Amino acid sequence: MRRWLIIAAAPVLALMLSAAEPPAAPDRPLPDAAQEARAQALFKNVRCVVCQHEAIADSPAGVAGDMRRLIREEIASGATDREVRDDLVRRFGDYVLFTPPMRIGTWLLWFGPFALVLLAGAVLAVAARRRPVEPAPLSDEEERRLENILENEKLRRDPDATSPHDGR
Repeated sequence: MRRWLIIAAAPVLALMLSAAEPPAAPDRPLPDAAQEARAQALFKNVRCVVCQHEAIADSPAGVAGDMRRLIREEIASGATDREVRDDLVRRFGDYVLFTPPMRIGTWLLWFGPFALVLLAGAVLAVAARRRPVEPAPLSDEEERRLENILENEKLRRDPDATSPHDGR
C-alpha cells in the first residue's frame, strides 16, 4: 500500500519541482570597474519586484537577476544612472525604486506621515483646550431634598460584606 502511495505521489512531486522558478543565471560583472561600481550602486537602490522588500543586489529571484543584467547592459551601452532609473520606472512603475521620485502622484508617500502627525497633534491640542463641563449648581429645592435624604438615611451594615480588618 505504501509503495503505491509513493508511486502515485512521485509525478505530483516532480511537477511541483519543475514548476519552481529556475535559478537566476550567474551574474557577469562588467569588465570596466567604474561601470560595475555604478551598477552595484544602482542594484542597492532598486527593489526586487518579486521579493518586494529586498534590493536586487540581495535577491536570489530570477527576475532580480534579469534586472541586474538589464542594468549592466544599459550601463555598458552608455546610459546614465538617471536614464537607467527612468527606464526601470517606465517598465515597473515608481514602486521599483526604494526612494520614489517627488511628483504629484507620490506626494502622499512623501508627506502623508507628516500630515498624520500634524493631524494627530491638532486633535490632541483641541482635546486639551476643551474645558471640563462644570455641573450646574443645585437649586434650593434640590438642596433641601438632598439634606432630607442624608438625614433620614440610616447606615446599615450589610451582613454579607466583610472587611479585611474583621479578623476572619
